[in-house]
Amino acid sequence: MSKKLQQLGLVPFFTQQLTDPGLLQDRVGRVMSVQRSKIVVACEAGERVVELSHALLQADSLDRPTVGDWIVLDESLTRISQVLKRKSLFKRLGAGTGKAMQPIAANIDILFIVTSCNEEFNESRLERYLALCTEAGATPVIVLTKSDLVEDVDVYVSRARKTLAGVPVESVNALDALSLDGLRSWIEKTSTVALVGSSGVGKSTLLNSLAEKALSVTGEIREQDLKGRHTTTHRELHLLPDGGLLIDVPGMRELRVAEIDQSIGNVFTDVEELARQCRFADCRHESEPGCAVLEAIHDNRLDARRLTNYKKLLRENAIATATLAEKRSQGRRFAKMVKTVKDIKSRKLDH
Repeated sequence: MSKKLQQLGLVPFFTQQLTDPGLLQDRVGRVMSVQRSKIVVACEAGERVVELSHALLQADSLDRPTVGDWIVLDESLTRISQVLKRKSLFKRLGAGTGKAMQPIAANIDILFIVTSCNEEFNESRLERYLALCTEAGATPVIVLTKSDLVEDVDVYVSRARKTLAGVPVESVNALDALSLDGLRSWIEKTSTVALVGSSGVGKSTLLNSLAEKALSVTGEIREQDLKGRHTTTHRELHLLPDGGLLIDVPGMRELRVAEIDQSIGNVFTDVEELARQCRFADCRHESEPGCAVLEAIHDNRLDARRLTNYKKLLRENAIATATLAEKRSQGRRFAKMVKTVKDIKSRKLDH
């Protein structure tokens, strides 16, 4: 395997999927960026702007290549013909009225969940990211930016750690290179890291500091309403000077969830462990007698906000998952109907 492909993060998990090792010479590459119909792929010979094969254009959105994917080009080296099986996939339910799952970044090893030490900090949003990260199959690290602007950063560190037992938390000043040593220790030579979080929390500044050069335009949180300015407009994979790769994911106004039942439970193990101690198996943790969850809240052993967010994510996930299942069922029925009509027309032509 070439040094170039190793730098891009190619490991045996992907090479073992190739029936012909000769493909490594010029047809295997990694998706570096996706901008509408423009896909940039890095291969042994350099970067190429390519298109999707007809089959991939017709495929489900989750089966089409996204940033971080390893792919195989066709013989013309102008189209992606195959997407290799992924190690991990960070995805979300489409924003607005969209009812399809959207791939955000593939083959991520570490997810830096970035938030800032000010009023933007929100435990419920962190729990949502942690659930999606668990579902993706990546390791989460909560990154607290703007630590130099608060008197007691430990308050934010403590609040962040309470969102998930054992989750690593790093506090940084993105403009101070020395404060980033803890983050750099997470990035190995062939590992891929994604930066996720709201707009304006300092992801672009963090990317530029870790890359040791200006890769992304930076912005600030507006003072009047603490809302972030959108600075990153597309996802792009960057090689870091000391090895490893980094993706800055644009800030997402909506972070909708679906099909993550088990992952929600993994983030809220404390709530679920208490729920198993309730007097009634179908306890809804509202006003039932013998509710261990409500008792824990009363005794200050559990934050009421945490129970509220747990219920909210469960409801949202259940509704969205049912909608997705119905949409897929409708799609299968429609495909079956189309096939039936084609078969009838074919038989008529034969006669």
